[in-house]
Amino acid sequence: MKQKELILRNLKEVRRRSVLLWEGLPESYYDWKPDADAVTAIQMIRHVLQADYGWNKIILQEDMSNYSTPWENRPYTHVQDELLFAEAYRNNFLQTVDRFSEQELAETEIIHPGNGSRKLLGDYLLRIAYHESVHAGQFLSYLRAMGVDRPFIWD
Repeated sequence: MKQKELILRNLKEVRRRSVLLWEGLPESYYDWKPDADAVTAIQMIRHVLQADYGWNKIILQEDMSNYSTPWENRPYTHVQDELLFAEAYRNNFLQTVDRFSEQELAETEIIHPGNGSRKLLGDYLLRIAYHESVHAGQFLSYLRAMGVDRPFIWD
C-alpha cells in the first residue's frame, strides 16, 4: 500500500471513530464542559470539523493571513447538523489529499501558520489525524466525567 493510501485510510478511520463518539453525546450535554476555561462538548466537535477547512488551505499553501471559516457566526444546533454542514469541507480536504503524488508527499514542505514549524506534507497529514485523535481522547474523558455511556470505538 502506498503512503497516500495509508494516510487517507488513517484520516477516514480516525474520523469514523470520532463520529461514533460524537453521536453518543446526549443533547442535554452539548454545553457541558469540565471547567470554566474549557470548551463545551459541541464546541470541541466543531473545532475538529472546521479544522478540515483550515487544513486544506494549509496543505494547498494558501494565504492564511485573513483566515476565517464558514462556521463563523453559525449557531450551534445539533451534532448531526454539524456533521452535515462539515461534509463538503471534509470531502474537499480528502480529495485534495488524494490528488497529491507520492513525490509531493515526500518532498513538499508545509509551514504551519500557527507556530512556523516545517514538516514534509506526508508527515503533516499524519499530524492532522493525530490532532483529531487527541480530541477523541479528550472527548472520551468528557463523556466519562459526564457519567455518559461511552460508545465502543475499539473495533
